Amino acid sequence: MGFARTCSVALVGVEGVVVEVQADLEPGVAAFTLVGLPDKSLTESRDRVRAAVVNSGGEWPQKKLTVGLSPASVPKAGSGFDLAVACAVLGAAERIDPRVLADIVMIGELGLDGRVRPVRGILPAVLAAADAGYEQVVVPECAAAEASLVPGVSVLGIRSLRQLIAVLTDGPVPEEEPDDLGRPDPLLAGLRMPGTGAATGMHSVGAAQHEQDHDLADVVGQTSARTAVEVAAAGGHHLFLEGPPGAGTQ
Repeated sequence: MGFARTCSVALVGVEGVVVEVQADLEPGVAAFTLVGLPDKSLTESRDRVRAAVVNSGGEWPQKKLTVGLSPASVPKAGSGFDLAVACAVLGAAERIDPRVLADIVMIGELGLDGRVRPVRGILPAVLAAADAGYEQVVVPECAAAEASLVPGVSVLGIRSLRQLIAVLTDGPVPEEEPDDLGRPDPLLAGLRMPGTGAATGMHSVGAAQHEQDHDLADVVGQTSARTAVEVAAAGGHHLFLEGPPGAGTQ
């Protein structure tokens, strides 16, 4: 029997709740059970994770596998748990030392080829992890800059599950090409990501940069709104928008 746990974050509205991802392996007919109020996209992680592990050079355990998401009373949605589920399973199979995983928060979707894909809500998820006392976070590389905005958190940005396994097992980190040959991800289009993690202990594996596609010069009219945005950006201030969508008041 093998057991391992790591953490991820469930978003309830804009609030994050740290979720413990537990994996338990027992002798018996090979099966994969996921419990803890997962939604449809999270339930499908069983197939994504299995394919990602195999295509990353790992061996999928042929045992009775149960993955639990705790607290069970909190609804879990989305594909951002993939990375944590995969590492918990590998920890239970002793491919990764379970002690290394216990205090790390992992956020990211896995492609069938093992590539790590971005998900929405990285910033509130990392904020929730920091508020809960966690200091190490693993995110997709293209979201590392966003995650590193949270003070006191060490951020590791990765491109693939293969890279993460190498980091956690102290092996040589393989080179991976930027996803889609460096083109911006649809979820992050228009954002410039420097591709560097926080300078607090961990690092980003393979720096990738996404070009800025949009500029305020493209906005026609809206002089007062543009001025407010420029002043807020220049001074690092917050910006308050009032009114229904399209009202154009601030």
